Amino acid sequence: MATGLRKVLFGDASHVFSHDWAQAHFRFREPHSDLAYALEADKGGTRAILMAVQGNIIKYLLFVRNTEYTHLERLCKISQKEQGEALAAALADSLWAAGEGREATVCLISAASHFVPTADYKADNFTERIQLFNFFENAAAQKFIFDHINCFKSEGSKGLILFLYSLLFSRTLERYPDRGPLLQPLLHVVLAGSACPGRRCEVGFLRWSREEVGSVLKTPKFPIWLCSINGMHSVLFSTNRLLLSDWKMEHVFHLYFYNGQRGQTRTAHLTVDTHSHHWEEGRCADTSSPGKRSPSLEMAIRTRWPGAAVSWNGTDPFF
Repeated sequence: MATGLRKVLFGDASHVFSHDWAQAHFRFREPHSDLAYALEADKGGTRAILMAVQGNIIKYLLFVRNTEYTHLERLCKISQKEQGEALAAALADSLWAAGEGREATVCLISAASHFVPTADYKADNFTERIQLFNFFENAAAQKFIFDHINCFKSEGSKGLILFLYSLLFSRTLERYPDRGPLLQPLLHVVLAGSACPGRRCEVGFLRWSREEVGSVLKTPKFPIWLCSINGMHSVLFSTNRLLLSDWKMEHVFHLYFYNGQRGQTRTAHLTVDTHSHHWEEGRCADTSSPGKRSPSLEMAIRTRWPGAAVSWNGTDPFF
């Protein structure tokens, strides 16, 4: 089991996770604050997975959880316990989708080792101690994760790796690509339950780069997108559930942006106008105006709404 994990993740059993991965866990901002819903994320591959889970947390808090609060209040007015509930729901949803709606596997670390390392295997003192718990109802998996939430959100818990292992086992190791980078397929599994999603997923994906994103990923069931901008991952979302189902809502609408970095102190608020065009604002990049350029986030937004004008409502743009 441990050897199989290593071969899927690294290609052979002698590789181990970096220090950044070993330290990564699900760490929320302060409860009852402007960013109470938000996970803190470092740079690199850990940030990509954390921000993908962030999209599912936002989905739960905005559109699933029963509460008297509306719009952004649903994200801000939450306690530490409610943060744990949101994380449990987000993780369980991803694992359940990875198991194709039939089962989910949760991976925890036990006290005893369950594996005797072979000559080609490098021990890391936690992969050898993983224990698997299988569930055949999403609600049961969610409750189990919440009951053991500190295994995912406490410092030193290896929480992100445990989620990654759970994701791999929920989908089964044999169904992952044999070659090539694994990060993008894993992000697709978190968002859609499939390494190569062909159906409309609940949380979408936008990318500003040379590589195009398919229309299925640009048009999710919920108005939430994981964004890959200049190789950095962040989350863009709307509080309006009808945004993607009623074309009239797409004339002028509001989007919110969180980049996972500690330096961001409040959710960025953007207004998108699809009836205006960004080149009419005099803000677009051109050779006659040195130094003027559109922020990469705006360019990512325009991969979904071509030509739209974007207002940052007083916030300094994220370049």
